[in-house]
Amino acid sequence: MTGQELRRAIRATLMPGFAGPELPDWLAAELEAGLGAVCLFGTNVVDPAQLLRLTAAIHRAAPGALVAIDEEGGDVTRLHHLAGSPHPSAAYLGSLDDVDFTAAVGAGIGAELLAAGVDLNLAPDADVNSNPRNPVIGVRSFGAEPGLVARHVAAYIRGLQGAGVGAVAKHFPGHGDTAADSHLELPAIEADAAVLAARELVPFGAAVAAGTLGVMTSHILVRSIDPTAPATMSPPVLRLLREGLGFTGAVVSDALDMAGASGGRGIAEAAVLALGAGVDLLCIGTDNTAAQLAGIIEHVLAAVQAGRLPQERLLDAAARVAALSAGVEALRAQPLAEPVEPAPLSPAGFWLRGPIGPLAAPVFLSLASPDNIAAGDTVWGVGEHVAGELAAWLPGATCTAAADLGAVAAVLAAHPGRPLVVQGRGLARVDFLARAVALIRQSRPDAVLVELGWPQLPGVPPVDIATYGSSRGAAICLIKLLAEGAR
Repeated sequence: MTGQELRRAIRATLMPGFAGPELPDWLAAELEAGLGAVCLFGTNVVDPAQLLRLTAAIHRAAPGALVAIDEEGGDVTRLHHLAGSPHPSAAYLGSLDDVDFTAAVGAGIGAELLAAGVDLNLAPDADVNSNPRNPVIGVRSFGAEPGLVARHVAAYIRGLQGAGVGAVAKHFPGHGDTAADSHLELPAIEADAAVLAARELVPFGAAVAAGTLGVMTSHILVRSIDPTAPATMSPPVLRLLREGLGFTGAVVSDALDMAGASGGRGIAEAAVLALGAGVDLLCIGTDNTAAQLAGIIEHVLAAVQAGRLPQERLLDAAARVAALSAGVEALRAQPLAEPVEPAPLSPAGFWLRGPIGPLAAPVFLSLASPDNIAAGDTVWGVGEHVAGELAAWLPGATCTAAADLGAVAAVLAAHPGRPLVVQGRGLARVDFLARAVALIRQSRPDAVLVELGWPQLPGVPPVDIATYGSSRGAAICLIKLLAEGAR
């Protein structure tokens, strides 16, 4: 093959992101030259009309190219990053444990994406969140029990793909038993092969059986399988997916700009190693550039020409990406599920320690909580972005925030006679939040403590409410619960 033919095959395996709401000229040129996919993030989304123009421009440049997005629902949303997602998190769905409702949520998200011109959803999260101190998965997971996660992963995929959008189950072989974030470092899991088979791999097996078009890899070290290479770059780990679970679709990498992938080696070398291990479509990152993409293409080309990356593996990856695009078209050739409005969340999916409210004109105190990097900097919890619902259901309610213990004490002193609702994400996991909760419990034992992140850790005094997510939908449901009370 000529160098230009090889470059076209390399482009077919790449999925960069870009900055801004319009398609840059350099990316349009790359699409015309054979780029396989583009990944959208919150910075690319302003409103539905703008998003549709953007995806149409991408498809005009390359009709077969895939437009992908992270739209898990709940805390991880790109479509609704400005106002919060109306859809529940996976953890809420697992708590509710109604697979028909989960399928309906998947279908609702799929209908939104289809209308926006998106082809591929980098969801659902198939991780079993067995480590409650996990800083990056948490409420993105359906739960901590493999069977529960498996049945909801399958239901979400059926709903999403029934609406004409391809699913990519993630993060293989399972990111749930980690206490580190692969955006920032390389986490490791210590589970042996038997535990992996009985826990981590069960939801991915269900995803394969449900017909998921894609599976995303994780940048984690699975010591019992490969003690040296992250899963994304590990042939023996990816053989578990191909040979152990029988997956024949496209293997997609998590973003290669994450430290767990490119730390110490760079994105271009991470691309070579991932392709060599068996990945087909490489998610490059967020705000990629023309020069960066050109450098990656030339580095991969040099690896092929030097024999470090077999040409046959590159061509196989490009063919699997083309098959992925054809798979999305096949989904849309079938009768699609009717679009549905997002169902409002019910308190049935929350955890309650005991009777709640009703409250009158409460103060909502938001404790500064670290952002989940996968979710990004989005609105969360009860705040000014749901002012209309607050006015309708809890007239006189006010919202404030605190980022240190002094500010917490000031809020307590300023509102001694009003009901107090305290909300945060990771109240027992994050040191400041745990200290703030202890201070509030001592000073205001009547305060309602609401965990918006992963629910209680063992041995920690319980909160009053766990919402299993901090999305707009969860916030509105919480407001109504506090207004009406629950016995």
